[in-house]
Amino acid sequence: MTSFDEYLPGEIFEEGAALSVADLARMFAVGEQHIVELVEEGVITVLEIDTREWRFRGAEIRRARIALRLERDLGINLPGVALALELLEELEQLRRERGSRS
Repeated sequence: MTSFDEYLPGEIFEEGAALSVADLARMFAVGEQHIVELVEEGVITVLEIDTREWRFRGAEIRRARIALRLERDLGINLPGVALALELLEELEQLRRERGSRS
């Protein structure tokens, strides 16, 4: 069984790391507004909301990476990306459940 993001190369970083909007924008070479749009569309969620800035951790950073690849490589719009991620996660969950029954 393979994970849906197994073949997507990327940086390795500490799971506990919390990145800002600016950090994500730099990491993925997109504008900060695009990261905000990912949040607004529900593609990624904010870990911390304080008066200074949003923060994102490992799972959301991975989701952002996959989302941006779907946009760039397949030309999927943000609502489509949100749906695709949801379906991919459901598929992953079903595979884990099936694997645990074996």
